[in-house]
Amino acid sequence: MTVELEEVRSFLADLEPFTRLPVAELDALPARMTMEYVRRGEDIIRLGATNDFLYIIRSGAVDVIDDEGILLDRRDDGRSFGYSTLLGEHTSRYTMTAVEDSLLLLLPREEFVALGERNPDIMRFYSSQSRRIRAAAEELRGDSSTDVLRTKLREFKIPNPVSIGPTATIREAAELMEEHKVSSLLITVGDQLEGIVTDRDLRGRVVAKGLDITLPITEIMTLRPRTVNSETLAFEAMLIMAEMRIHHLPIVDEGQLTGIVTTADVMRLLRHDPIYLTAEFSRRNSPEELKDAYSQASEVAVRFIERGASAEETSGIMTIAADSLARRLLKLGEEKFGAPPVPYTFVVLGSQGRREMGLASDQDNAMVLSDDYVEAEHGKYFADLAEYVCQGLHTAGQVLCPGDMMASNPEWRMTRTKWLDTFRLWVTAPEPDALLHAQTFFDFRGIHGDTELADDVHNNAVGMARGARRMHAHLAALAARREPPLGFFRGLVVDRSGEYANTLNVKKGGTAGIVQMARLFALASGVTALGTRNRLIEASATGAVSERGALDLVDAFDYLNSITLRHQATQLREKSVPDYNIDPNKLGKMDREHLRDSFQIIKSMQNALATKYLVRNI
Repeated sequence: MTVELEEVRSFLADLEPFTRLPVAELDALPARMTMEYVRRGEDIIRLGATNDFLYIIRSGAVDVIDDEGILLDRRDDGRSFGYSTLLGEHTSRYTMTAVEDSLLLLLPREEFVALGERNPDIMRFYSSQSRRIRAAAEELRGDSSTDVLRTKLREFKIPNPVSIGPTATIREAAELMEEHKVSSLLITVGDQLEGIVTDRDLRGRVVAKGLDITLPITEIMTLRPRTVNSETLAFEAMLIMAEMRIHHLPIVDEGQLTGIVTTADVMRLLRHDPIYLTAEFSRRNSPEELKDAYSQASEVAVRFIERGASAEETSGIMTIAADSLARRLLKLGEEKFGAPPVPYTFVVLGSQGRREMGLASDQDNAMVLSDDYVEAEHGKYFADLAEYVCQGLHTAGQVLCPGDMMASNPEWRMTRTKWLDTFRLWVTAPEPDALLHAQTFFDFRGIHGDTELADDVHNNAVGMARGARRMHAHLAALAARREPPLGFFRGLVVDRSGEYANTLNVKKGGTAGIVQMARLFALASGVTALGTRNRLIEASATGAVSERGALDLVDAFDYLNSITLRHQATQLREKSVPDYNIDPNKLGKMDREHLRDSFQIIKSMQNALATKYLVRNI
C-alpha cells in the first residue's frame, strides 16, 4: 500500500461507519476510491442531477441546500454526502455546494453497493442518515423560525468542556481528545481561557509537518481565540463561525470559561433563511458583489415580521446582518489596503450599537485607533479604509448618515486617549452639540478589530457620566421634551397638513423618548449595558428607576417597535421608503388603545423626570 493510500486508510479508520469494517475491507477500500479537489462556491451536485458517487469530505466544508433554498446542513471534515441518490432514486433532491476549498474522496455507486451488501452496517448507517435529512427538510418547511431566533447559547452549550493546562505536551493533548472523542481542546489556567487546539490543528500543524509531539501544546494552539457569552444568540454564533471560518466557539462569562459550541451544534438549530443569507456575505469578494445585501436582509426581516416574529427578534436580524456586512467590508478593505499599521476597532453607534435596528435605520459608525497612531504615517490608511467601508455599506443599502456621524468623517476617527478626552468634554460641558453627540456616542459597540479598545472607551465614558448631575439634568430635559402625540382626554394628535398629514410619528414622540430615558437611567447608575431593555431592567435594580416604571417602559417600547416594524414591512412590500409615520385610522381599535396606553406611560415617566431632575429650571 502506498503512503497516500495508507493515509486515506487511516483517515477512514476513524470515521463512522467505516470504523466497523473488517481489516481486510478497510485495507482494500482506499484503492477503490478517487480524490477530487473543488473550489469554494462550486456546486458539486445540483438539484435534480444524477449522482453516482458517495462523497466523503477529507477537508473543507459543504452546504446541503433544498429546492426552496433552505440551508439544511453544513458538513465538514469526515462527513459524507450524495448517499441518498445511491439508496433510492438516482437524481438528487438537494444541491451540495462547497463553502470552502475542499478535498473530497469519491466511492463509485457500484463499489458502494457491493460494500453495503458485504457489510450491512454500512447500508443501515446511510439509510438512517438519508431519512434524517429528508425529515429535517420537511420540518423546516413547516416550522416558524421564532423559536430558533430566541435560542441563546446558554440553552444548548456544552458545559464543562474538555481542557488541559499549557504545560501539557502535544501528545498528551491528542490522547485526551481521543479519550473524550472531542474535536477540540481548550487550553486553560484555572477558569481562564488561554487558547484552543482542534483536530484540524493536529493534522495540519503536527502530522503534516512532522512536528515533535513532545513539544508543549502552546506551540500549536490558537492564542486568545474568538469567544462569545451565554447570552449570544445561536444564529449570531453561526455568523461568527462562518465569517471567521472556524468550527468551535468557546463561551466565556464574566471572564470565566463556561462552555463551548460547535458548528454542528448550531446547525441543528439554525437551518433557516436569515443564516443562509447573512452567511453568504462572507463569500462575496467586493463591494459590487455586496450590492443591495442590506436590502436583501430587510426582505428577510419582512418575512419574519409576517410570520409573527417579535420586534426584538426582527431588530436582532437586522443588526446581525448589518454587523456581518460591515465586518465583511472591513476584511475586504484590509485585503485591498494592506494590514492595519496600528491596532484599531470599528465601532457602531445609535440603534446598531444598541442592537435595535429597524427597517429605516441608516449608518452611524466610528473608529477607535491605538495610541500608537501617528496621523502623518497612518492617517491615509484609515481614511481610505473608512471611506471604502462607509461607501460599501451605502451601496449595500445601509444609507449614509445625514449628520455625517460616520468613520469616513475624520472627526470620528480618534485614538483611545482622544476619545476619552472627548467624552470627558461632553460630560463636563453639556452644550447643545455635546448633548446631541451624547445621545449617539454612548451607544458605542466595537464589532471588528481590537474590540477591547471600544470596550475600554465605553466603560470609562460611563464611569465619567455616572456622577455628572448637570449632564443628567440636560439629558432629562431632552427626554421630557419628546412629547408623545397625546391631546386632552387621551386623544391621538396627528399632523394636520404637509407630506405626513393625518399621521403621527411613532419614533419622535414614542420610542426615541424611551431610548433617551433608558440611556439616562443607565448613565446615572453606571450601567454599561447598551440595549434599551437591558438598560431599563439593570437600572431599576440600582434604584435609578422604579421596577414598575422600567417594566412599563419596556412594554411600551416593545409595542411601539412592533407596530413600527409592521408598518415599515408593509411599506417595503409596496416598494415605498420605510418611515415612522403611522395613520392611526388604519389601525384596529385595540391597536389604537394600546398606542394611547404606550404614549400615556411615556408621558407619566416624563412627568416624573421633570420632578426628579428639575428640568423646568434648565
